[in-house]
Amino acid sequence: MRELTEEELKVFYEKIVEFIGRNATHLEEKENMGFRLHKDRVYYMSEDILKAAGQVGKKELICPGVCFGKFTKGGKFKLHITSLTYLAKYAKHKVWVKPKAEMSFLYGNHVQRAQLGKITQNTSQYQGVVVYNMNDLPLGFGKTAKSTIEMRRLDPGAVIVFNQADCGEYLRDEENLI
Repeated sequence: MRELTEEELKVFYEKIVEFIGRNATHLEEKENMGFRLHKDRVYYMSEDILKAAGQVGKKELICPGVCFGKFTKGGKFKLHITSLTYLAKYAKHKVWVKPKAEMSFLYGNHVQRAQLGKITQNTSQYQGVVVYNMNDLPLGFGKTAKSTIEMRRLDPGAVIVFNQADCGEYLRDEENLI
């Protein structure tokens, strides 16, 4: 387990900033918390956990903290659903789906215009958003297909949020999350 290199940090923060903007600094400001790389995955952990993980062999160590995502072989960073708690806490742009659309989103489908409950104003196209149900429970995250101004003119079947990760992945993809 090691600290992220400058290039890795740059790629990582570019992805995080898409969803939480300048609030990304709040993650690093927490005392004794930091990001570490282990087997191409980025973990958010405290110094105490880091010390305890140092006592475990590299092959035996499975998940030393909260997994934010992993680096692909191409050098890009892919966020995992396990980072949803922190993304939801600091998200700048949010989308709320209607109750009938929750299960559709949790099955991995995109959000359509007819399923939209409400959205944060001034959300631009391809902006990272956290998707909530109407009771403010985070369901996942994705990217907007259109800006809020363009969404008002779309037909009900048009896709407005591309699903990147949802809580249903805990069941569908559990072997890949660790």
